[in-house]
Amino acid sequence: MALQIPPNCDLTLGLVCVDKSVPGTTVWTMRVDERFLNPAGLVQGGFLAAMLDSAMGASAVTGAGEHKVSVANTEMKISFLRPVRLDARLTCTARVLKSGRVISFLEGRIIDQDNQVVATASSSYLIRERPG
Repeated sequence: MALQIPPNCDLTLGLVCVDKSVPGTTVWTMRVDERFLNPAGLVQGGFLAAMLDSAMGASAVTGAGEHKVSVANTEMKISFLRPVRLDARLTCTARVLKSGRVISFLEGRIIDQDNQVVATASSSYLIRERPG
């Protein structure tokens, strides 16, 4: 099965990778639109979690170096620190803390346009070699 890059989930969120120059670290941006708001007018936390998951997953892949790998999130702990409102410009930086052959450990954080941290996460990713 061919990989779709970027995946539909990233396209739906409007995620854009702005930096992957350092192996094991990626930086992503998105602008919040009304589709991501809960009834209180704030971003629903699942969308922030999805941004963190996408960024950390990409970092796990780039952290594997020359190896072609597929990764799967096995667990994620997230902390929501501030509310996020309509039209916010979010930046997510994710990095590998420890890269392994089977499991890699990562962290990510999202800041808003005012450089305020809105969410952080830590996660473990299962690493599998991809044929070809």
